[in-house]
Amino acid sequence: MPTPTTPDDRTAEPAVLLREMVRIRCVEEELADLYRDEQQMRTPVHFSIGQEAAAVGVCAALRGHDLVYTGHRSHAPYLAKGGDLTDMVAELHGKETGCAAGRGGSVHLTDHAAGFAGSAAILGEMISVATGAAWALAKRGTDRVVATFFGDGAAEEGVFHESLNFAAVHRIPVVYVCENNAYSISSPLAARQPTGVRIADRARGYGIVAEHLDGNDVTAVHEAARRAVAHCRAGRGPYFLELATYRWREHVGPGWDNGVDRPHDEVEEWQRHCPVRRAADRLGAAMSGIEEQLAAWDEEFRDEARLAVAAAKAAPYPAAGRLTDGAYERPADAS
Repeated sequence: MPTPTTPDDRTAEPAVLLREMVRIRCVEEELADLYRDEQQMRTPVHFSIGQEAAAVGVCAALRGHDLVYTGHRSHAPYLAKGGDLTDMVAELHGKETGCAAGRGGSVHLTDHAAGFAGSAAILGEMISVATGAAWALAKRGTDRVVATFFGDGAAEEGVFHESLNFAAVHRIPVVYVCENNAYSISSPLAARQPTGVRIADRARGYGIVAEHLDGNDVTAVHEAARRAVAHCRAGRGPYFLELATYRWREHVGPGWDNGVDRPHDEVEEWQRHCPVRRAADRLGAAMSGIEEQLAAWDEEFRDEARLAVAAAKAAPYPAAGRLTDGAYERPADAS
């Protein structure tokens, strides 16, 4: 197995990282508006608007055959890993052409061709699944890496500690990505955890290399992810990234919870640290025409989202007699 001493070979240009964030932002904003106005998507939805740098920065450091697992806030990692947009939108509409054949909805996305292995709604569930998948890949002698995304709330589940301990003992090539947006639904981190304790410190307690960084700085996230992936691919065991970020919309749904579950001034302060705007300003300092490029991307990606919605609306719903397909298989000799 190779033992690199430098970060992994996948280095994305700043313009590529910015473009991917703009795409995710535009797609999710279009879907949020349609979800609210048309009432045709009835699956629970957890948008990553405001958190795009985490998904883009990490997934850009992965190779195509590396795997990604996520919790319920799955759209951004799915798209950043190369998941098919049309299939995702069809899934949100409950259509047969969806990536889970219309059976799973927003929280159960999958695209094996892109290396997006799956997402699930149970808090912390995919932390253990990703750990097991990475262990299996390592046992087969591959240099593939698995990344799993979860929130700060999932870090309070027992499975978080069990998985990290197991991964450290067996030197499993898994990158744990905690998108710390400071809230578990409407419960702030400060009300749940002792002051001054970082989640990354808990990972270090298991002997895992861990970093805490600004999750709204896509360049910093990408550089840290490259270090993490190189570490795992070299057979040195797991790596932990705690990314401080913030969701702009409510925990579940297309609306806003400013002044309801979260203070107005807190939300506005985080919006001033928008990952898209920060990356654009940084890139614009080195090149001209960035605002025109942003406008062109905005039009391109909103059109892409609308085409995916039109395709979803034209697609059929699953036939009633086949709704349990994939849930279980009856034995051949069953009556």
